[in-house]
Amino acid sequence: MNRLLAVLFLTTVFMISCRQKPGTIPEAPGGMAYIQGGMANIGSDNGPLNERPAFTFRIHSYFMDIHPVTVAEFRKFVEATGYKTYAENFGNSEVYNYDAHKWELIDGANWRQPLGPGQPPAVDDHPVTHVSWYDANAYAKWAGKRLPTEFEWEYAARRGIPVNQRYTWGNQLKDKDGYHANVWEGKFPGKNLGLDGFIMTSPVGYFGKNKSGLEDIGGNVWEWCKDTYAAYQDSPDRIPVNEEVKVLRGGSFMCDSTFCHGYLVSHRNSTTAESSFFHTGFRCVKDVKN
Repeated sequence: MNRLLAVLFLTTVFMISCRQKPGTIPEAPGGMAYIQGGMANIGSDNGPLNERPAFTFRIHSYFMDIHPVTVAEFRKFVEATGYKTYAENFGNSEVYNYDAHKWELIDGANWRQPLGPGQPPAVDDHPVTHVSWYDANAYAKWAGKRLPTEFEWEYAARRGIPVNQRYTWGNQLKDKDGYHANVWEGKFPGKNLGLDGFIMTSPVGYFGKNKSGLEDIGGNVWEWCKDTYAAYQDSPDRIPVNEEVKVLRGGSFMCDSTFCHGYLVSHRNSTTAESSFFHTGFRCVKDVKN
């Protein structure tokens, strides 16, 4: 009997030693950060109806791109696959006219030429823009990844910060260290003063990382999420569900706190899946294999 117990004990020790030790952090693929799962605080009781009510949701661990997909990264995908974006197939895309204060469909505007033909080309280390939700999914599939759910996106923005903190970096857009995100300075739709150094997109990572090790979680470009846009459970909002309308998170260089406070960690936006804009991009996630 003692011998049997000894064999069982040694077998158990061996099996435990083969498992991943608690607290071990998996090595993240290149360009990604490990986001350890847990209970996520989602929404806000003080925000717009579509952010209410605040609740908690369990998130499984995942890897997330450190920064939005760049122009250079998207070009590799296009060169490898011959992919043509929705904007290229449509022949136009949405660009904001700063002088006329309105959105315009510009012929020839796409991820290569964000402002249209004859204008400066897209910069390699800036987020790729003029990509639809379908384009973002095509890239993600090619890269062996997927788009994040909006809960995964918010969880990554909130990790390590107080529940009521407004932004991933703190409660102020600017402090003694300067600006923390690329957003609109001035009152929209008047002149963007560009006090953060940029009128449109900025190089990824320019404003540093949050506590999850991620860059541009707030400002620069809106980011597509996997989800169809819908009201939260028990929400006072009444959102008609349309499978073609998808969630956007994070705000952009066009966001002004008096008009579009998109860089709040709880803020939600949406648009149709085939749409493309000069202030919208994406980042990807990858599941952690147990």
